[in-house]
Amino acid sequence: MNLPSDPIGVFDSGVGGLTVTRALVDRLPGEAILYLGDTARVPYGNKAPATIERYGLNIARRLNDTGIKALVIACNTASAFALEAIVKAHPKLPVLGVIEPVAQQAAASTRSGVVGVIGTRGTVASGAYTRALHEANKDLQIISHPCPLFVPLAEEGWLDGAVPTEVARTYLAPFAGTGIDTLILGCTHYPLLRPVIQRVINEVVGRQVEVLDTATATAKVLDDLLRAQALQAPRDSPAPAHKFWVTDAADSFKGVSTRFFGSPLGHIEHVDL
Repeated sequence: MNLPSDPIGVFDSGVGGLTVTRALVDRLPGEAILYLGDTARVPYGNKAPATIERYGLNIARRLNDTGIKALVIACNTASAFALEAIVKAHPKLPVLGVIEPVAQQAAASTRSGVVGVIGTRGTVASGAYTRALHEANKDLQIISHPCPLFVPLAEEGWLDGAVPTEVARTYLAPFAGTGIDTLILGCTHYPLLRPVIQRVINEVVGRQVEVLDTATATAKVLDDLLRAQALQAPRDSPAPAHKFWVTDAADSFKGVSTRFFGSPLGHIEHVDL
């Protein structure tokens, strides 16, 4: 039985899901988080869908065994390929991916009816955003482009300046003349590059484009879900202790994590799956 005092489980293939975790902590400060970064098998984007599904099921089982009250799949690729299987395997556990929340937000906010999506090659190739957006509004026009170099730029801390600007111009140039007024950052690394992406997409399109990230949208939907199921932590709860697990290279993860989470994580524990 899920209890309001239980933690929220969050998993990603690596460090990118910490942007989602930060949004959860900011919106739900009374909630404890158990984060698992599958750093031994990152990246997921170049692996077969069946492999990603197997990884996701294994991680969800491990987290559920600890007594979490909800699970957030803070990875676009895992949300695309493992969400359905995880929901089926854990019918009593509230499970939330990062694709549907931001797709619903984009469908509600667009005025032109043309929505852009950028993400990794695996996420774009999956068609998950197109399906989610069309479920929200079948009349939307969806234009998607992969932007794989944004991931290493974010991890290396190259967040502004000539190099990320030129990469952004190259990747976002195909959106010129399309009429998009909304752009989804379909990768949890991309919020770190949001200022340069926002600036360049406005230049390319020639007007202000609303840029949406998965982290903020997911946090809002989880907040609503916990309220609806009476699973929110009590308002007088003491400050929660968050836990961070990785499957490999804890030192490397710790070195990059502050950039994604916005503050030091403290202790990071290695776990085997």
